[in-house]
Amino acid sequence: MMKKIIFGIFAHPDDEAFGPAGTLLMETQSGSELHLISLTAGENGTNTDNHENLGDIRLKEWLSAATLLGAKQTYHLGFVDGHLDNIAMIEAAQKIETIVRYVVENRDPDTTVEFMTIDSNGITGHIDHIVASRAASLVFYRIKPTDNRFTKIKFACLPYEQNPTIRTDWIYMDVGRRPDEIGETVDARHIAEQIKAVMYCHSTQKADYDAALARRGDNLGLNYFIVKN
Repeated sequence: MMKKIIFGIFAHPDDEAFGPAGTLLMETQSGSELHLISLTAGENGTNTDNHENLGDIRLKEWLSAATLLGAKQTYHLGFVDGHLDNIAMIEAAQKIETIVRYVVENRDPDTTVEFMTIDSNGITGHIDHIVASRAASLVFYRIKPTDNRFTKIKFACLPYEQNPTIRTDWIYMDVGRRPDEIGETVDARHIAEQIKAVMYCHSTQKADYDAALARRGDNLGLNYFIVKN
């Protein structure tokens, strides 16, 4: 049986939960091997309870979410939340490449390897998201030419109808992706309760949890991706 390995590469501990959790759940439930990578601990995220060690708490939340997602392994790269830049992107890519090469070494030649990350526009425009996306892309396209097991990289995105106008209420957020840019739509609405459980692991970020549920409503579990080979 052909084995699929997925590397989920994100900037913060909750990006996988509030983003493509439904797709990741469906993948692991169908037998895919998931490795989650977070560049930061999210220590500069929302902290309504004034935790002194928010990063440590958020990493514990991330591990709980990863367990529910069925991840085989997690990797925290140790970068500072909110301070990623070009230099961090290069350093993160080096760390990611080391992890990826170690995991796939000696795997069967019929294994397929996919990367999953955030849209290269950062979805919300968050620079950390953009750095994670570009670091993932750098590694994927560095390895792919000499290893045909690397089949695709998928960028979780928002469709145009969900965000049809530029937003500047926080930082600059571009419009959503148009239909001809979206290569795959995954419908995981039938496991919405499991997705909510993954999201709720990140209880320090409850405001984002509530906002995501309010925004997505009955469409929780619909995931959209730009797909590149």
